[in-house]
Amino acid sequence: MRPFNYQRAADAASAAKAAAQHPGARFIAGGTNLLDLMKLQIETPPLLIDINHLGLDRIEKIDGGGLRIGALVRNTDLAADKRVRRDYPVLARALVSGASGQLRNKATTAGNLLQRTRCAYFYDTRMPCNKRKPGSGCAALGGINRGHAIMGTSDACIATHPSDMAVAMRVLDAVVETVRPDGTTRGIPIADFHLLPGDTPHIETALAPGEMITGVLLPPPIAGRQIYRKVRDRASYAFALVSVAAVVGPDGQRFAFGGLAHKPWRVEAAEKLKGAEAIAASVTLGARTTEHNAFKLRLVRRTLGAVLAEMEA
Repeated sequence: MRPFNYQRAADAASAAKAAAQHPGARFIAGGTNLLDLMKLQIETPPLLIDINHLGLDRIEKIDGGGLRIGALVRNTDLAADKRVRRDYPVLARALVSGASGQLRNKATTAGNLLQRTRCAYFYDTRMPCNKRKPGSGCAALGGINRGHAIMGTSDACIATHPSDMAVAMRVLDAVVETVRPDGTTRGIPIADFHLLPGDTPHIETALAPGEMITGVLLPPPIAGRQIYRKVRDRASYAFALVSVAAVVGPDGQRFAFGGLAHKPWRVEAAEKLKGAEAIAASVTLGARTTEHNAFKLRLVRRTLGAVLAEMEA
């Protein structure tokens, strides 16, 4: 790990300002992903800004019936909150599907959204990776890519986003709240927060330099059943090959998918269709597969079919 400076932020605005003044600086809270990346020297921030003491660890009811989740709410606490379990069970189920109990005790809401891909070539500094070193190439394109993306990919990157929580938040139409270095705030719809790789896979979110997540807004609860189903190589502590977050109720159906793309994948036009076959075909229209990951097309259909069957049971 390379040497770095440490600073404890006094408030969110000053944290964002400090990050903008030190290119490459990173905010640290749980550190469950960042510290690993620093040990491998994939991340080499000159400054770590500690934001653990900013009071962003509360879950609060907001006008209109939704919830505001502070950026520093731990995954365990969010999954266990009685309002989340009652009104947003898809989110609670997604959270407990991720990582391990020990990691969920430390991992935060903002950190979960910002975690970086688990592509093995991204973590192997001997291999070319456009996400780690822009312009160096993508070893995954011709390598072992069984778990990689089939939607929204490019010649520069076929990595997937690893978050389970983000998939559930996408189906719920959450909004990410931020503060910018000049002290102004904004809300970014979760649909626009994560970016597809294009020619710049190292730019992963819509955040500007120094901009810091302060919370996530959940809209009022949606009537109907909510399910999160995750298919993976082992029963715990593994990332999704395919996951489905689903809400089906009197006002229609919604589906968001993990394990398919550089961001949570949702095709709203597909939600107007009926049956797993038709919905899956629409969701994966234009898929770009490899020899190793083409099975994901069938897995989407079968996982979605299992979700719909559970909804009807």
